[in-house]
Amino acid sequence: MNRRTFLRSTVAAVAATHLPVRSLAARPHPTAEQLAWQRNELSLFLHFGINTFTDQEWGDGTEDPTLFAPLDLDARQWVRAARAAGFRAVILTAKHHDGFCLWPTATTRHSVQASPWRNGDGDVVAELSQACRAERLGMGLYLSPWDRNAPSYGDGPRYNDFYCDQLGELLTRYGPVTEVWFDGANGEGTSGPRQAYDWPRFHQVVRRYQPGALIFSDSGPDLRWTGNERGAAGDPNWCTVDPDVVPYPGAGGPDVIDMLQHGDPDGSAWRPAEADVSIRPGWFWHPAEDDRVRSGAQILDLYFQSAGRNAGLLLNVPPTRAGQLHEQDLRSLVEFGELRGRIFQRDLTVGALRMQSDDGRRIQLRLPNPVEFDVIAIQEDIRHGQAVSAHHVEALIRGEWRTVAEGTTIGNKRLHKVSPTPATQIRLVIEAALAVPRIGRISLHQTG
Repeated sequence: MNRRTFLRSTVAAVAATHLPVRSLAARPHPTAEQLAWQRNELSLFLHFGINTFTDQEWGDGTEDPTLFAPLDLDARQWVRAARAAGFRAVILTAKHHDGFCLWPTATTRHSVQASPWRNGDGDVVAELSQACRAERLGMGLYLSPWDRNAPSYGDGPRYNDFYCDQLGELLTRYGPVTEVWFDGANGEGTSGPRQAYDWPRFHQVVRRYQPGALIFSDSGPDLRWTGNERGAAGDPNWCTVDPDVVPYPGAGGPDVIDMLQHGDPDGSAWRPAEADVSIRPGWFWHPAEDDRVRSGAQILDLYFQSAGRNAGLLLNVPPTRAGQLHEQDLRSLVEFGELRGRIFQRDLTVGALRMQSDDGRRIQLRLPNPVEFDVIAIQEDIRHGQAVSAHHVEALIRGEWRTVAEGTTIGNKRLHKVSPTPATQIRLVIEAALAVPRIGRISLHQTG
């Protein structure tokens, strides 16, 4: 946390002696699409393309398209694995920086059309779209703005036309798209060509063809990056941001990182964070990494650091050269789904009597029976915005109230891991808030 964020937190804590009486109605709040995305919490990233067959992370655009030859591509397997583990959307790298397109495009021959796969008639995006519809998962697409194969890259308007043509194809051929994922990838340092991207125009293309899709990038406008690829959201983490601090994808500086990590309690735009991370050291599949896959328990830790801190988790699981998810990745996904399900399928507060102070500052649950818990889940009703900036949780243990957890923001969800705690009552205390808070739910769980 930098000095600006620290001072804001300190001021908020001091001002919290008396909660403000402002209504949340005056604060930014999510659209219906943003709200649904936040409640879904989990998305799967699928890095797949020519790099899968060259064993590279970043291709240079000179790859022979005939190298793309998955032996048994099964998009339904990808989507079924995602759904079984609790993920509600998948995002495919339709084009990475090498410029190789996973759909038959009219804009370039550097695509699946020039490969032997499906005799040149294959379309990975179409197969994924069909699988998502069958399994009722959302489909998102990443179209790298940096294209190391396109002759027009670095040529200003000409490349922007080319890119918009590709974007238009993807957004008009495959049915509903739930998320369009952008980043600021741009050129080869100081030695290669750089392109002035027309971001307003790119956004207009998305809005025209897929008005229900959420646009992700450093600068949103709908979802923002967390500023790292570790799968960890900041603490505190506000859904609101000051859009002027991150004006375009790829903007740099300490204030940018602070805004991405923590948001801004006084921000004018609702732009929740998405935390991306790979299940492997790399983003594309590499056979040398088959024994370096995160375990289900490690993914669960990432879930607590992302969804448990008011962000979405975007977990990359790359398909192999065969066109399927590797068995070790599948085992980890299954383990994660089972661990998460085991914790949250049972709420130990069911049947509790809820009592709340008039100012919303204290919420007390009288449990019908003594329980032992080690996970606390708290959710604000973010339909009306986000307010809480500091809180703690107390438990009545053998007749004495003891603080068992404390934190900053809550937002869509805040998860606390605590020592195994026996209690007959619990109490949420809001120490600081920007408006009268609305707490939607408090629940207790066990990891065992």
